[in-house]
Amino acid sequence: MEPNNKKINQLRTSLRHHEYLYHVLDAPEIPDAEYDRLMRELRTLEEAHPELITADSPTQRVGAAPLTAFDQVRHEVPMLSLDNVFDEDSYLAFYKRVQDRLKSSEPLTFCCELKLDGLAVSLLYEDGELVRAATRGDGTTGENITANVRTIRAIPLRLIGDNIPRRVEVRGEVFMPQAGFEKMNDEARRKDGKVFANPRNAAAGSLRQLDPRITAKRPLTFFCYGVGLLEGGELPRSHYQRLMQFKAWGLPVSDRVRLCTGSDQVLAFYRQVEQDRSQLGFDIDGVVVKIDDIDLQERLGFVARAPRWATAFKFPAQEQITVVREVEFQVGRTGAITPVARLEPVLVAGVTVSNATLHNADENRTSWPADRRYGDRAPCR
Repeated sequence: MEPNNKKINQLRTSLRHHEYLYHVLDAPEIPDAEYDRLMRELRTLEEAHPELITADSPTQRVGAAPLTAFDQVRHEVPMLSLDNVFDEDSYLAFYKRVQDRLKSSEPLTFCCELKLDGLAVSLLYEDGELVRAATRGDGTTGENITANVRTIRAIPLRLIGDNIPRRVEVRGEVFMPQAGFEKMNDEARRKDGKVFANPRNAAAGSLRQLDPRITAKRPLTFFCYGVGLLEGGELPRSHYQRLMQFKAWGLPVSDRVRLCTGSDQVLAFYRQVEQDRSQLGFDIDGVVVKIDDIDLQERLGFVARAPRWATAFKFPAQEQITVVREVEFQVGRTGAITPVARLEPVLVAGVTVSNATLHNADENRTSWPADRRYGDRAPCR
């Protein structure tokens, strides 16, 4: 092997190793300045020897020209949504339905994960190399966002380790941590730029930039949560073990993933996550509960556009108290009158709320009683 080629490969291997330590294991061995120095050295060598540049090199995350529009991508395996439950009784009803369908009274084992408040994406790897990334879209067809996803350092351009399938589609969530979101908005305010309402909107807007150089400047990260297409390889028959395999291949997995056996353990996990929610550093709106055994998943199958073997266990709506400034009555095209409350702006679940439509009579009688006056304090959720 030529000396330059050997050195380039050594640098690429070293950079991938340190990206894995930082993004997957959260255990960096070198400071950021040393990582940057290695990257500069690799970039200098590749500029001197462009014939040695490869698409999966750490230097090639940003480089695609701006697009005029996103191409459509048809998912080879549909990206389905999840049914929701909103309280413990509803979860227990879900648990019993699963037991009844399996004709089993034995405690069920679930893989429990955080329900991240970001944007679902599909990552297709062929022979270990990232070749395509797409949004969920309508579950059947999404948008090709490969150039933008390549800029996210938490997502490996090449998988590491052994027994990597010929084709594997990893699914997960791109999201923006709260600290990065706040810093980005602070900088935008100083420059009179666009300020996002919440991290989810910021993540979605960042991924849909036609210029990947803009996406590259946004503080996005990623956790994987499942698999779609699998060809030319095998995965464990446990959902939890699949996530651990993804982690071994260099893909980030939340350290909050847990195996829970029986409904009591699932409920304890839910309560603990709800209690810790404000300390996570990123937004979630519940937990996801999935039957761990893949054989049981296949027996349970799907209903409509959601699996029978999983559910999203949502947290109650977050609520803040604010002040009613005034109530206006708007007349629609059909003559319908809608009361709208103008509120003292308040941050609720990452969104600044300054108006509330008072069109739900049942809700208004409880949250907005008839004797509510201007200047009163009122709940906003």
